[in-house]
Order: sequence, then structure tokens, then C-alpha cells
Amino acid sequence: MKLPKLQNSKKYIGLYIFDFDDHTGVGFTAEEVAELLESEKYKHNKVYKIHRAYPDGTLELKGVPAQTFQLEAGMFFYSNALESSRGDFKKLVCLADKITPPCRAKLHLSKYSDDKYVVAIIYPAEYDDELSSWLLDGQYTTSGAVEGGIGAVQRYFDDEPEILDRHQFFSKSELRSRTGQESLGGLKLAIQR
Repeated sequence: MKLPKLQNSKKYIGLYIFDFDDHTGVGFTAEEVAELLESEKYKHNKVYKIHRAYPDGTLELKGVPAQTFQLEAGMFFYSNALESSRGDFKKLVCLADKITPPCRAKLHLSKYSDDKYVVAIIYPAEYDDELSSWLLDGQYTTSGAVEGGIGAVQRYFDDEPEILDRHQFFSKSELRSRTGQESLGGLKLAIQR
């Protein structure tokens, strides 16, 4: 895979490289990649996420399976007391007010039984690393058990706990994702942004 020389390579951290087989495009957003992978023409192409960038233009990449862009991941913070879970829920809402989350996400405070509660944050799976970093940067802690991943989301929905409270997180992306013809018109460009 041949990549173009990038100026200010650090601004590409968190963006994606799409391998079109005959060329590559650098600088796609997750939403743009998801749209490309939904098309019949590009559904089997390879995608890489830019994790680190160095001053010489060298990039550290991580391959991302196409199905990741169709899934939700989650983090689940369990407690045996409603008050503890309410506190965890409020801490996440306050964190989102202080530090903008990296992506849209839904937050639930749910009840399984009188002694089992969960605070669930569910988000697009391609943002797993960024959401973990957001929680760490915000020094979010709980006292109970924690579970996470794609399978945990499916179990949560299968169990159908009673949702007691909910909140929606939105991100303030510095980059606007292109859609439809706007996105397709520039696919031959090596550098997308």
C-alpha cells in the first residue's frame, strides 16, 4: 500500500485510510468509511485507522474489520444499589458536559432486579479506543463490576432490563463528514482533507 506524503500528519490521527486496491485515500471520517463499506462496489475493501503520526510523515496504522462499522459496542458499570448507579450515571452526564465525548452515544440507567443495576453507555464500535480514552482522561471511576464490548451490548438488549433514566451524548466533531455524491466525487484523491 503506497501512501501519499502528508503535511502536518498529526491532524490525521483518528481518521481512516481506505484501500481502493488501485490507490489509497487518506483522511476519511468513520461515517464516510461506513458509507463506502455499505456500497456493493467497496464492501470488501480494507480500512486502516491512523493511531499515531510522526513529524516525518510516518503513520502508525491499525486494520479495522469492515463489520466494526455496523456494530455497537458498550461499557456497562454494575452496582447492587440504585443510589450508587444514579451517582455513576450523573458522573457520566457531568463528564460529557465538561469534556465533549468522542462520538455520539446513548447512556442508560437500568434495573435488572432490586439488587442489580447498570449504567450502560452504548456507542458505535469504531470509537472503542476513543471512548475508553475519554473515560480515562475524565478520570471516571465506579466501585462495581465493569463489562464491555460488542457481545455485552447484545446481552444487555437480550436481557431487556428496565430503563430508569436515559441521556444522549453528542460529539462536536471538528470535521464534517461528506455524504453521497460529495463523498463519491473525491474518491480518487489521495489526500481527502
